[in-house]
Amino acid sequence: MIKKIYIIFFSFASICHAAEEIKKQTDGEYVEETPWIHDFHSTVSDSVYMSAAWFDEFFTEEGSAQQNPKVNARIRLEWRPRSRDWNEIKARFRVKVKLPHFKNKVDLILSDEDEADQYQLPLETTHTQPEEEKFSASLRYMHTNGKNKYTDTRLGISGGDIFIRGRHKRYFNWTENSAFKVEPSIFYFLGDGLGSRLLLEYNFQEDPKTQYRINYSIEGSQSFSGIHWKHGFYRLKHLDAYTASVTSFQVEGERNGERDFVVDNYTVSYRYRFNAYKKWLFFEVEPFLEWPEIESYKTTPGIAFRVEGYFYKG
Repeated sequence: MIKKIYIIFFSFASICHAAEEIKKQTDGEYVEETPWIHDFHSTVSDSVYMSAAWFDEFFTEEGSAQQNPKVNARIRLEWRPRSRDWNEIKARFRVKVKLPHFKNKVDLILSDEDEADQYQLPLETTHTQPEEEKFSASLRYMHTNGKNKYTDTRLGISGGDIFIRGRHKRYFNWTENSAFKVEPSIFYFLGDGLGSRLLLEYNFQEDPKTQYRINYSIEGSQSFSGIHWKHGFYRLKHLDAYTASVTSFQVEGERNGERDFVVDNYTVSYRYRFNAYKKWLFFEVEPFLEWPEIESYKTTPGIAFRVEGYFYKG
């Protein structure tokens, strides 16, 4: 039961578990499918798939049976106006290819986001510091992928810096309604040096539609002094078959560094996400309040509008 709301909410971020397509209804008749948006989805899906198949062929032994790769791609458009900053518009993409000739233990991941950034919490969507435009490409090898544990190694490049990272996840179910996750990782960047991170997570299932979650993350690296820490408190709510929400409070800062102990930012937000019109098309509205140290902890309101399209084949 503890994983019900987790699966429900993140099914919005997974085509494999997307809800059935919503069709607009007028006077009792369904509106017919719009040809151009169907063609757009098919074109993007086919293009990504052909590129993945071409890449996978390099690892195919001569005379072996052809296997089809599995591809998932996401394109996201976001406008996130803040007080004193109304021009933050971003377009993001992420492509994940599961390579069958490695027995589906290897993924190729391409993104214009920093895939190597581990400071962000799993449910975090707003960021205190300006985000740098970074292209990331990596190969991920899954050593174990069981029900209660997961171990992987990732080798790639992010922002022009080569990195390697090892990560282990372990889940513990205390009772029917509560679970705990431990996720240690260690990483090395050629430019920034050695680093490590520990993520702890506690989940409590209040009822089939409501879950509470607490996250705690600490990170240390040779690239900075002290330890970066972040707390997150969340309430996940399944509203209906096509909508979900997350109410969150986050606080982040650093300790044992040049400034000793300091809080960098407080954030309160309400994230509303829904699937509409097509099963692969999702929308989000997220109003939030921030109290950043760089603004002397003055209240900084903002709101994020997002549109995400998911493309898949294989």
